[in-house]
Order: sequence, then structure tokens, then C-alpha cells
Amino acid sequence: MNSILSPIINILRTPELKKKVYFTALIFLIFRIFAHIPVPAVDTSRLAQFFSENQFLALLDIFSGGTLVNFSVMALGLNPYINASIIFQLLTQVFPALEEMQKEGEAGRERINQYTRLLTIPLALLQSTGMYFLLRSQQVISTLAVHEIIALVVTMTAGSMLLIWLGELITQHGVGNGISLLIFGGIVGRLPVMVWQAKTVVTGENILQFVLFTALAVFVVASIVLVNEATRKVPIAYAKRVRGKALYGGQTTHLPLRLNQAGVIPIIFAVSLVLLPSMLANFLGQVPNPAIANFFTSLARFFDPSSITYNLLYFLLVVGFTYFYTAITFNPEKIASEVQKYGGFVPGIRPGSATANYLNYILTRITLAGALFLGTIAILPALVQGVTGISVLLLGGTGVLIVVSVVLETMKAMEAQLITRNYEGFLN
Repeated sequence: MNSILSPIINILRTPELKKKVYFTALIFLIFRIFAHIPVPAVDTSRLAQFFSENQFLALLDIFSGGTLVNFSVMALGLNPYINASIIFQLLTQVFPALEEMQKEGEAGRERINQYTRLLTIPLALLQSTGMYFLLRSQQVISTLAVHEIIALVVTMTAGSMLLIWLGELITQHGVGNGISLLIFGGIVGRLPVMVWQAKTVVTGENILQFVLFTALAVFVVASIVLVNEATRKVPIAYAKRVRGKALYGGQTTHLPLRLNQAGVIPIIFAVSLVLLPSMLANFLGQVPNPAIANFFTSLARFFDPSSITYNLLYFLLVVGFTYFYTAITFNPEKIASEVQKYGGFVPGIRPGSATANYLNYILTRITLAGALFLGTIAILPALVQGVTGISVLLLGGTGVLIVVSVVLETMKAMEAQLITRNYEGFLN
């Protein structure tokens, strides 16, 4: 029992870390309060029925943390900010000025973050307007006057920007990455509702499928932890150097290359992109023009989460974003230069460009395994539904991956702070 409670005890004994944990909990409380403040003029009972009939919106609600099914002031969640981040990640590869800005260190990254926040505003305005017309077409929300629509759109945009600000407060004064923690909090906040829904559909006839689902869930969690912690250790040796009468170097260490170098970011990016066409198709499928309506109705079926085409596209997007984000976050040339600068080398490989090519060779191959794993996790709900027949647990591998990844990263962040105070690590 003491070994289980030791992490909590160590945290409570560290005043600085305890303050950060309490601050993070306070932000979570504020987030959940705002998540239950509904926007006026919405028929919540009709909205809940509409969401139960629409798998796409039910999936989107999970990632918004339940704010969408309540149509709260934070109904958009972090989707506009995530989309803005994707756009700037792509623009960084296109425009050299943005790439140079990113290399300027903390100041450059802060400027890009500021541009991302500014881009989030028009994206939030656009998404909130589309959401209003989509719900109005389904008679979920009443027809509003122009000034009421403007007030609704501005309120939802302000709620999304408030959520971003809360996330940045957690990053600065709390524990871990604020945006990831808020996504984690939203997903976990929906778990009780999903478990209750599963309870209502589990009967004596499908109890075997539910047991199979539970066993598969345990296996998925274990696999995610294994892949997230898996690394390819590249040996690094340092040559002996004599400075005065002192001998330096002569040590051997390793460079850890993670199997899942990109973390959960590729799935978040892919979800944001793959959900946008569905939202657009559902909205434009209600227009009076029959040709346009039929086209977008077909497009909505194409992007239905249960369709093969949707899951194939989702899988390919996750694999592509995994390679893309890995290429952005890990620069083999820079790593090889840093290793050479301090007198290090990979045994059997020449320093400089040869080392960079060797690291790129290894990274490309281990990233393939990580990308295929992430892609499989992304489409896991469709696979599990086909095997077990349980469709209410839409969280699937994507949500589990986010939850497990955020928990591991947060625990590592707290462990690092505990180690600085000579506490023993609590992940062992």
C-alpha cells in the first residue's frame, strides 16, 4: 500500500509541485463548469437525440469533452486551435521566413504561437457559423435573427479562446502540457456517460462480446504503454581528450530514438482534418438545390465513421502525419552536428553527414512501425465494433491513446521535478 501511495505522498511533500497540481485541478474545475453552461435557444433534448443518431457528431463530442452535446459556450472545444496549429505546421515547411522564425528559439516559437492564436479566431467564427446552420437544418436550434446569430457565434468563439487560455495557464503554472491535459480531461469526463450507455445495451445475449471488448481494452492499454516507452538505442562513443593533466571522454552512452516519436499529435491532427469534411457535407446536404444536396449527401456517406473509405483515409492521414511531425521535431543533421561538436560518434559510422544519414535511416524504419501502430489505434473503434457489435463505446483506441500518453507524460514531468529534490522515481 505504501508503494502505491508513495507518489501521492511525495507530491504532497513538495510545496511547489503540490501548488501546481492544485492549480491544474482548479483549471479543470473551471473547464467542467463552463462545459455545462449551454448556449440559449437550443433544444437540448432534441440535440441529445440528434447526437445519438449521428455517429460522426457523437465522436466529435467525445473530443470536445461533452461540451458539444450540451452545446455549451465551449462547444467548439480546441478544434479551431488544433486546425490552426496544423496550418502553421504546414506553412512552416512552405515559407522559409516561418522556418527561420521557428529556429529562433523560444522567442520565435512564441511569435508562431501568437499567429496560431490569431488564426484560431476566424476558424472558430467559421466553425461556429457552420455548426449553427447544421443544427438549424435539423431543427435542433430555432431560427435566429442576424444579431442573435452574431451573438451566438461570438459567444462560441470566445468560449474556444477561453479554453485555449486555460490550457496555456496550465502549461505555465500547472503540471504538463495544458492543451493535452484539457483534451485528456474532456475525454475522461465523458467516460461515465459512455460506461452508462454500455450498461444499457449489455444483456445476457451479448455479455460474451462485452467480456471480449474488456479484454481487448486491457490489451490495447498495455500495447500503448509498450509502444510509447519503446526506444531504439543508438550507441554513442566519446573519444578521449587530454586537457592539461586531466583526461576527458572515453565514455559510451546511447541516443534513444522513440518508436512513437510523434506521440499523440498525428491522431489529433488527423481527427481534426477528417472530421471537417463530414461537418461540411452534413451541412450542405440540406441545401434546396437537389444536385448539390445529393452530392454532399453522398460525400457524408463517404466520410461516415463506419465506412471503409473513411477508416482507410483516417489510417493514411495518421501514417502521413506521423512521418511529417517526426520530420519536424527530430532533425538528424542537427543531432549529428551536436554529437560531433562534443567529440562523440557512432561506432563504425563517420561523424557528420554519414551519422545524419545513419540516424535518418534508423528513424525512417522505426517510424514506420510507430505510424502503422497509430493508424491501427485510430481505426480501432470500427474494428472492435465489427468483432463485438458494441457501438456505444466510441472512445476507442484514439481516446485511450490520448489518455495513456498524457498520463505518462504528466507523470514523467512530475517525476523529473521530484528527482530534482532527491526523491526516488515513482514510475518503477
